[in-house]
Order: sequence, then C-alpha cells, then structure tokens
Amino acid sequence: MIQRYSRPEMTAIWSDENKYKIWLQIEILAARAQAELGVIPQSAVAALQAMGNLSVSRIEEIERETRHDVLAFLTHVAETVGEEARFLHQGMTSSDVLDTCLAVQLTQAADILLRDLEGLLVVLKRRALEHKETICIGRTHGVHGEPTSFGLKLLGHCAAFQRGRDRLIQARAEIATCKLSGAVGTYATIDPRVEAYVAKQLNLMPETVSTQVIPRDRHAAFFATLGIIAGSIENLATEIRHLQRTEVREVQEPFAQGQKGSSAMPHKRNPILSENLTGLARVVRAAVMPSLENIALWHERDISHSSVERMISPDATVTLDFALSRLSNLMDGLVIDPERMKANLENQGGLHFSQAVLLALTQAGLSREEAYKIVQKNAMQVWDEGGSLQERLSADDRVRQALPGEKLAELFDSGRYLRHVDAIFENTIDT
Repeated sequence: MIQRYSRPEMTAIWSDENKYKIWLQIEILAARAQAELGVIPQSAVAALQAMGNLSVSRIEEIERETRHDVLAFLTHVAETVGEEARFLHQGMTSSDVLDTCLAVQLTQAADILLRDLEGLLVVLKRRALEHKETICIGRTHGVHGEPTSFGLKLLGHCAAFQRGRDRLIQARAEIATCKLSGAVGTYATIDPRVEAYVAKQLNLMPETVSTQVIPRDRHAAFFATLGIIAGSIENLATEIRHLQRTEVREVQEPFAQGQKGSSAMPHKRNPILSENLTGLARVVRAAVMPSLENIALWHERDISHSSVERMISPDATVTLDFALSRLSNLMDGLVIDPERMKANLENQGGLHFSQAVLLALTQAGLSREEAYKIVQKNAMQVWDEGGSLQERLSADDRVRQALPGEKLAELFDSGRYLRHVDAIFENTIDT
C-alpha cells in the first residue's frame, strides 16, 4: 500500500490497531462461550472485557523477542489483565485467531468494494441512458465495423460490473468463515459450540472441515473475483484511451482548470486517468496467481501462505477500492462528443453498410458467394480510392438489377442499427 493510491476507510481495515482489536474481540467471544460451558470462570471474561486499549508498540516490542505475533499479543494482554489471563486462548491455536480475523477483514473490505461497485454502476447507467441513441461506429480489431450507440458501449461495461458485483457477493459469502477448531481442526481441545458462538457473533459461518487453517480455495476465489473486476476496469479504461486518441477524439477525460498535460508540450491532454487505471488493474490481478498457489499446503498446514496474504490482502483490496472510485469520477466527468462520433462514422464512405447490402443481395436471389464478391469488390475500391459505397454499388449492373432504386438506398440508413437498443437496455439494467 502506498498513500498515493489509498483511501482511508479501506486502509484502516489493514491497520495493526484494527487487527489487534479483532483478535481481542475473538478472544473475548471465545472466552464468553467457554465460560458458559463451564470451562473457564466468568471472572476471566470480565477481566478481558475490562481491558483498555491495546498498545501496538508494546506488542511489537514483545514480538521482537518472541518472533511470534500471536504470542506477543497474548503476552501483552496477560500483562494488562493479570492472573485471569491464564484462561485466555483456552484450547485454541494461533490460526484460530489469525484466520478468523482475516475473514472479518476481508468481509469488511468486500463491503466497501461492493459500495464502490454500486456507486460506479449508478454513474455508468446514467451515462449509458444519456447516450442510448448517440450513434457511433463499432470497431472490431480496431477497424470500423458497423454502427452501434455509445450508450450501448457503456451498457456492456455496466453489465460486466453488475456481474462483478454478483461474483463479489458470492465471494464475500464464501470467505466469511470462522475457524476455532484447535491445532489440526479436530476440536480435541475446544468445544465446537465455541466456534459456533464466535461465528454467529461475528456474522460468519463455521468452517465445514478445517485443518489448522481455513482451506485456501476460499481465499483464492475471493482474490480471483477481485482480479476479474480489475480486468473489467482495464477493459473500460482501454476503451477510453483508444477513443481519446487524436485521430479519434470521440471522448476525452475531464481536464481541470490549471491542469498540465506535459512538461514539454503545452498542447497535450493525455488520458492519464485511464492509463493509471490500467496499471492499477495489473497490481490487483497480480494477487490472483499467488492466492491460487496458496491452496496447496503441506498436510494440515504450513505457513507458505502467510507472507503472501499479509501482502496481497491489503494491496489488492486497497488498490481496487481506489481504482473503482477513480473510475467512477472519470466516467462521471467524461466529455463525450456525439458530433465527432458522427463524423468518424461517415468518413469511410458508408463501408459499414456492406453487410446490409450483402444480405439484401442474397434475399434478392444471389448466392452468398456471388453477393460477397460483388460487395467486397466495390468496398475495396472505396477503401483504396475513397468515394461512396452507395454510389459505386448504384453503378454496378448486377446490384442495380437485384436492388433497383430505393431498395438500395433504404439499406444506407444508420438508424436501423439501433432498432433493438431499447430491448437490450431493458434486459440489462437491473433495478
């Protein structure tokens, strides 16, 4: 995490203060359950609950000696609580605290990310509806294809983020698991009812079958979901970058008063936000492969996953939070130029109508192969020499015979390409 690409609410989740606060909460909840079962006295629970603020600096000082973070934490609690601390952590292992805490932190992070996604969807839906009828050229391989609407372009990205939101809801549910089952997951030293109680209080579900840890396929699914969302961010950012190219200029990122585009060239207005988002998406996706490799642990547990998760958990969630917020602001202020879109649509002499003519010729009785050759020959002449596809086809005897007069002219209407846009919107935008 670096401050430049971090927002305070998400960053706070990964602070030592929050981590130790959750650890203490887990220990207090476990102690309550143990006391109800008669394993430890109620006085131990009262002593824990009366404990004041934890000292991060003191825990760090102890850890420098113990080389074990959970033991350092427990030692600090014992220093504060006193004699009753001997009942702390009864029957538990470090991963009971660590994994349950990580589940809490990841669900907290997921809640922020879901809020971010909802905010982005509001913006995308509004901009898509705003330009539902704004006709522009669709491109395949970066080359003019057929007309579409700019609103439909945005709607496709909106649908992708809706899917990302739904996947994250599922991933959040899958990661929200509690593990308090002892050293190798057998509950040999702790009653399963303790885990059930702690899970309920933390809005988690007890892990079905744990070892010393929660199975890491759950975490892999979570980070893979973040990676897919990051891919959707880059997909939209790449679209904006291409459309802002000088030769295209159909959209432009917002450019603030006093903003500078280049230290050398005063005329520059670069798509820096989209380029930044492309880079941030790579950082988030970089967490996916390590999380997949974390699934394979030795026997009931090793710690090869631990260092990975200490890095990717804050980095991926903080970066994605920042990226989603930045993308929302970018799309809210995106400058869209319908006139430029219209000019780009028309600057290829009507080549985008080629399929309409091809299909009409087959309807008129020509074989597909013959119709394709006729249209392609005329289209390539326009491609190489300029002019109008409609005019060239009008001068072609075979076309004139099959599509006389107005029949050919009717095909050169860009509006016909948008006749189903309303239905696509109705099928896509959820409520």
